[in-house]
Amino acid sequence: MNTQIAADAVAHPVAGQPVVRVATAHDDAFVEELQAIAFGPGRFARTAFRVRERFPIDTSLSLIAEVDGTPCGSVWMTPISVGGRKGYLLGPLATHPNFRKRGAGKLLAREVSARALARGEGDFVLLVGDQDYYCPLGWETTTPGNIQFPGPVDPNRVLLLSDDKALAKTLSGAIAAFDAR
Repeated sequence: MNTQIAADAVAHPVAGQPVVRVATAHDDAFVEELQAIAFGPGRFARTAFRVRERFPIDTSLSLIAEVDGTPCGSVWMTPISVGGRKGYLLGPLATHPNFRKRGAGKLLAREVSARALARGEGDFVLLVGDQDYYCPLGWETTTPGNIQFPGPVDPNRVLLLSDDKALAKTLSGAIAAFDAR
């Protein structure tokens, strides 16, 4: 996975361009408001939300995007396992409408995934999202129905990022705790 773009953006901020930092407790109200704007009241019924109810997010992988010091996006990462293989569930990823089309969402997706996989504890990053948005960033479609979520998902929107290019087609099982065997 090429993370040079994300690394450059973090190391060399350019006025008007997004940068990424780890979220703090001071960001909680912003993140809650942003998720409400981006996903509405139905966000609590989404299957990915059910996963996060069962397994806590990793706060060290909760990131905020900023443009010129103003928070504009956020992403969470939840440690999970599928079929005994450790990985992460990305999401929710949201960008404030006033800051869309500046690359904050893609920067957040790349950066949080790079940080998670660099730990060497998980083999993949899974998400439910739009192929047109995520596949150009390296995500691949999974085999429909192979990964069981705790609720309905469109199997064509289940995407996986891994250095093991065969994993997207072969990973199967129910989403479970990170340390499930």
